[in-house]
Amino acid sequence: MKNIFISREMTILLLVVLLSVIISLNNITFLRIDNILDLLKSNTVLGIMALGMLMVILTGGIDVSVSATIAAVTVIVGKFMASFGGNIFVALLIGCVCGVLFGLLNGVLIAKLKIPPIVVTLGVMSIVNGAVLLYTNGAWINDIPESFINFGKITLFTVNTNNGKVGIPVQLLFLIGAALLTWFILKYTLIGRGIYAIGGNKVSAERIGYKPDLINIFLYGYMGLMVGVAGVVHTSIMQQVDPNAFIGFELQVISAVVLGGANILGGEGSVLGTILGVLFLAVMNNGLILMHIPVFWQKIVIGGVTLAAVSMDVIQRKRKEKTMLKVDVE
Repeated sequence: MKNIFISREMTILLLVVLLSVIISLNNITFLRIDNILDLLKSNTVLGIMALGMLMVILTGGIDVSVSATIAAVTVIVGKFMASFGGNIFVALLIGCVCGVLFGLLNGVLIAKLKIPPIVVTLGVMSIVNGAVLLYTNGAWINDIPESFINFGKITLFTVNTNNGKVGIPVQLLFLIGAALLTWFILKYTLIGRGIYAIGGNKVSAERIGYKPDLINIFLYGYMGLMVGVAGVVHTSIMQQVDPNAFIGFELQVISAVVLGGANILGGEGSVLGTILGVLFLAVMNNGLILMHIPVFWQKIVIGGVTLAAVSMDVIQRKRKEKTMLKVDVE
């Protein structure tokens, strides 16, 4: 029971509650059900991508190409539907296939050529960003089929309120599905145990039979899958495609995972913590807007909080290593 109250997840939950109280005292609009549902809907894409990033960070890796690949996915899906039509199932199929291919490209380069993840994903980010801008010339795609737009407007359990009809956005189902799938893989599969093992100690993981190369290919492919789903969800929310919409978005994705308790050096992190990290960023951004604080402060605050979280992780790991060393000597 003691571990529950000192866990990273409990800490971030308390911070979310405290932040929500402060914001609501300054602007009661924050507590309105329509604002809360809009907040959840607008951060669904961040949540889905953060779950994929969690898998990568758990092994001590990183993927900074996600902002470029999701932009490419939205452009490909948008162009296809604008030209040939299609519904949510067609969009998901195309988006997931494209996302997985981008992810596998990262995974193969990292696993087979032994190139550091930061180098590979930076290179892929630059190439894909350039290709997207070259193809679209920065122009938006607006000819999304009506059937797909109508799907994006679906709400569940709709009720009447003083501010009109509100309901749970259909996009939240994709986040819930992604969270359950990620949780299942990490908790109940051999690959999930291998991900934690590699993040804890790669040499030891190899000695007990895990194959880091295959696991890396899988998890970067999984990251691509989450990017594909997120790209389709984003298009269903915005009902159009902006090739420049995701510039710098990779920093938010990484921040959400780190704030949720994942150790940037690998081996520690959870689905619950990641979801809470996303919620923390969502509440903070929404609160800053409601309190009429300039937008640039959002980046300053997020950067400062992320830096503090990473610093805490590094300090804690060094303390653990010193403790283990003392035990070995004695």
